[in-house]
Amino acid sequence: MSQGVPGVASGRWWGTLRITLVLLWLLGAATTWWTAPRQQDHDRAGADVAAGRVVAYQWGDRWKVDRSPPWFGSTTLWASGRYGPLFAWRTPDGRVHWTDTDRFGQVTTTGAVEQERYSGPGAVGIAQELRAAGLEHRAGDLHGPVSAVGGAGVLLAVGALVVVVAGPAPVRGTRWYWFWLIFLSPYGLGLLLWTARERPWSRSAAAVAVRNPTAPRDRGVLGFGLGILASVLLGAVLLVLHEALGDWWVPRPDA
Repeated sequence: MSQGVPGVASGRWWGTLRITLVLLWLLGAATTWWTAPRQQDHDRAGADVAAGRVVAYQWGDRWKVDRSPPWFGSTTLWASGRYGPLFAWRTPDGRVHWTDTDRFGQVTTTGAVEQERYSGPGAVGIAQELRAAGLEHRAGDLHGPVSAVGGAGVLLAVGALVVVVAGPAPVRGTRWYWFWLIFLSPYGLGLLLWTARERPWSRSAAAVAVRNPTAPRDRGVLGFGLGILASVLLGAVLLVLHEALGDWWVPRPDA
């Protein structure tokens, strides 16, 4: 059995660290879901602007979703030319909404803004309402609360890496197996599996080490393959759930 992390000997300490990792994961997952961009119609955008419920906003033409480690990823609205057609805004409750301004019922242009700077009349209508409400200065980063997600993800990644590399020797899989499974599985699901099944977190894993210290362990190649497979399968499942449950429960601006 390999040398553990210096100064760490008691099961109570490992239990506390396990709870901390899971709580950080819950924080990151809950915040990611709460702040994920959800599509609304043009009228909802106009109503929020008129009521002053826009804390920050951005214009763009496409969404880019990065789900790379540390797992919770980020959703960025990219712009390559004129303002629009996508308009995204954050409300005081921390939620992010977006609308395609090319889809609108009726818009009256007043000449209050330079129309050639916008992608179409729908975008011009929103820009006019922003100016009328005195909110033009709130253009900027949509992801204020999401900074907590990045911090939680980094702490999780560092904590997991330290324990995998320098902690007690795993008994169900090699260190490389857990490394690949943890860091390739989406949304930190590999980390949850690791804290549930492996030493030093799992008592059953510790019992396996005592009964049969030479038992074969899952290898790194298997962990790599399972991590990739989990990413593909979960992506497909989320697409199906998005179609079945809607954008509110399974938000996917890139779908």
